[in-house]
Order: sequence, then structure tokens, then C-alpha cells
Amino acid sequence: MRKLNIGLSDEQRQGVCELLNRDLADANLLLIKTKKYHWDVTGPEFRSLHQIWEEQYTILNETIDAVAERIRALGNFPIGTAEDFLKYTSIKEHSGDVPVAQKMVLNLVEDHEQVIRNLRQHIDQCSDDFHDEGTADFLTGIMEQHEEMAWMLRSFVEGQAVQPDGQQPPSDVRFPAGVAG
Repeated sequence: MRKLNIGLSDEQRQGVCELLNRDLADANLLLIKTKKYHWDVTGPEFRSLHQIWEEQYTILNETIDAVAERIRALGNFPIGTAEDFLKYTSIKEHSGDVPVAQKMVLNLVEDHEQVIRNLRQHIDQCSDDFHDEGTADFLTGIMEQHEEMAWMLRSFVEGQAVQPDGQQPPSDVRFPAGVAG
């Protein structure tokens, strides 16, 4: 078989693929949690959250495929078992827990924010440690998707009134009563 010659050493590509497999594991766990909440949500927010989460798990599905294909393009194989996803992920499971709708949203916000922090670090590592600007750029796009998904979810739970001039009224409370911030 012909050796891959794309301007990165085997060690550089291996290091990048290690990071990408971590991102792949996080995306898979986040997909599972998003789908689970999509199925389990109840209450007055049902319809809105059901639709938001369907949109988000569709994006996550596409991201998972893109990350796996990026790993293949770099000459390696993506992880693909539940055991490996659990081994590589930074996302915490909430097994057996069916929280109220707003807690579901907050859990997913925390997960997206964790993924964003990881991606920022991986972007820097791809550039600084492995000199792979292509993967750094690829991960930047994924990070921006997570930033938007987190923003949408945060906006859902913040739900604070806005005055006609566009300013928020003074308030120490950023979350609805009974929901920790």
C-alpha cells in the first residue's frame, strides 16, 4: 500500500487522530443524551424542546460522520464501539435519570460547553503541536456549531423579559424559579 504523503508525519497524524477520536466520543455521547431527552421530555415545553433537540441531534449526526471521515482521510480508523466512546469521552452520563425539562436543557448546555472547551484545546494542539491547520479549521467549524447549539439552549432557560428598548430589566435571577444556574 502506498504511504500517505500529505505533509504530516505518521506521529503528527496519529496525534491529531487521537484528538479527533476524543471529539468523536463526545459527539456520540452528546447525541445519545440529546435523543434520550428528545424522547423523554414532558410538560409545557414538550413541543419546543422536542423540535430543538431533533434539529440538534441531526447536526450531531452529521458531525459524527464528518469527524470519522476526517480520521479516515488522515489514514487512521475512527473508534466505533460503545466501550471506546465511554473510554474516550469527557461527557458525563445521567444513567437512570429522567430530569424535568429545564434540567435536561441545563445538562445539555453543560455538555456543549464541555465540548467547546475541549475543541478549543484540540484546535490549539492541532496547530501548535501537530502543525495540522486543516484539522484545526475543521474543528473550529464544529466548535462554532456547538456554540450555537449551547446558545439556543441557554436562551431557552434564561427566559428573562426584555424591555421595549431591548434592555433587560435589572434582576439577579437569570434562570426561572427552581432551576439552578
